Amino acid sequence: MKNYSSKRILVTGGSGFLGSHLCERLLNEGHEVLCVDNFYTGRRSNIAHLIANPLFEVLRHDICFPLYIEVDEIYNLACPASPIHYQFDPVQTTKTSVHGAINMLGLAKRLKIKILQASTSEVYGDPTVHPQTEAYWGNVNPIGFRSCYDEGKRCAETLFFDYWRQHKLKIKVARIFNTYGPKMHPNDGRVVSNFIMQALRNEDITVYGDGSQTRSFCYVDDLIDGLIKLMNSPDDFTGPVNLGNPTEFTILELARKVIEPTGSKSKIVFNPLPPDDPTQRQPDITLAKEKLNWQPTVPLNDGLKNTIEYFESMIENEKK
Repeated sequence: MKNYSSKRILVTGGSGFLGSHLCERLLNEGHEVLCVDNFYTGRRSNIAHLIANPLFEVLRHDICFPLYIEVDEIYNLACPASPIHYQFDPVQTTKTSVHGAINMLGLAKRLKIKILQASTSEVYGDPTVHPQTEAYWGNVNPIGFRSCYDEGKRCAETLFFDYWRQHKLKIKVARIFNTYGPKMHPNDGRVVSNFIMQALRNEDITVYGDGSQTRSFCYVDDLIDGLIKLMNSPDDFTGPVNLGNPTEFTILELARKVIEPTGSKSKIVFNPLPPDDPTQRQPDITLAKEKLNWQPTVPLNDGLKNTIEYFESMIENEKK
């Protein structure tokens, strides 16, 4: 049972991986949800089962352009979030992060409402501090192949805090670490979806470098819990706050964890490491525990099982 009144909530990027899960959760809590997406990386199939819900509305729109609507809260999730997608059109990626943030902040300012920014662990770049706390300023290459995303998100955070200081806007900033689960795009180039698709097709599993680089993987249900708890936290807590799973795995460990449950015949092969690829990425979630009473609860093996089943079902449907 909800302990707060029903709201009309805007979710930008609402047909994407995280956005579609967020839309579904908010609808289940009894809210009206306006999903805004330009469907550049978002997929209609992610929200198809929500269309019949009378509390759900979809608007095709690019947030690089102003939006004139009436809502009670904004979750700003719109932006390509995987290297293969954000590097395809890097200028548009930067525009989405910067112009999009300006437009959504302007809307929140006009309506005098709260707005949450989905930032990223990429603001830390290739960190020299481990694990990463919110106080760490990062180690980011401003002119590299990943800069459109890394620096775009850093600039978005700057804009959010300038609106907070200058206009007293109610803001929330979440720094999201590696998240996985059902509805991931099968061709997004992220390590979990890459490994699962390769394993299910019995293709070589491509590990970059020697596989010793580490990541921490947060199941999508846990992440959505964190976003909603952040949005509903007291107004004086703005963040930024790390949301991710602090349990660390090497990429090689992940590859083996995917091969085993799929029964795949895949072999692990090693390719050169891409430029600016972080060697370590692990969140310190002390602040999230303290301020949000949040921490992940889904173990990697359980989350991978659900994600593998999703991709298996998708491949079966493609064969029909």
